[in-house]
Amino acid sequence: MAAKTDAVTPARPLAKSPTGIRGLDSLTGGGLPLGRSTLVCGGAGSGKTLFAMEFLFRGATEFNEPGVFMAFEESKAKLHANGASLGFDLERLASKKKLVVDYVHIDRSEIEETGEYDLGGLFARLSHHVKSIGAKRVVLDTIEVLFSGLKEQGIIRSELNRLFRWIEEEGLTAVVTAERGEGQMTRYGLEEYISDCVILLDHRVTEELSTRRLRVGK
Repeated sequence: MAAKTDAVTPARPLAKSPTGIRGLDSLTGGGLPLGRSTLVCGGAGSGKTLFAMEFLFRGATEFNEPGVFMAFEESKAKLHANGASLGFDLERLASKKKLVVDYVHIDRSEIEETGEYDLGGLFARLSHHVKSIGAKRVVLDTIEVLFSGLKEQGIIRSELNRLFRWIEEEGLTAVVTAERGEGQMTRYGLEEYISDCVILLDHRVTEELSTRRLRVGK
């Protein structure tokens, strides 16, 4: 009598959301994980904000997926100007209900003084924008600004978990940008364990030769 063997379930590819960014979709096998969060990290000038902006622009213009860009460092006017310099007419997309660009000012001193922090207000604001245009894509740029006044890693980890879980529950495909840390992917060394995909951007100059690199770390 032949020994029984366990049935092997055929692998099912993870659903992807095409970015429209030249070369990236072929590199990642179709794009970013659909309905999940992707962390894009890199140093200053590595192209994090540009990556995120193009992800939303291509989504709105090529795949009929409206998006929300929530910034914590650069103003709405500056983002519009930067987009225009690259041929991305963000204001036109906003007028057609294809895009929302929002700047959220974080007062670090208030967090340090009260010692309390809750992302509930951010969820409500983001949820309003998502519903107003039926958004499918979301960008949060740059994540560590949200926690600039906090030192307790337990709170940071808990709030990040809440954030990424909320994004997944809402069925949104998100790009979250973060600064590179010293000897680790990010400043807090936590985000890469919570997000579903990690992309590392790098810009370096060697012997007057400028090189930009992209690596999928997870």
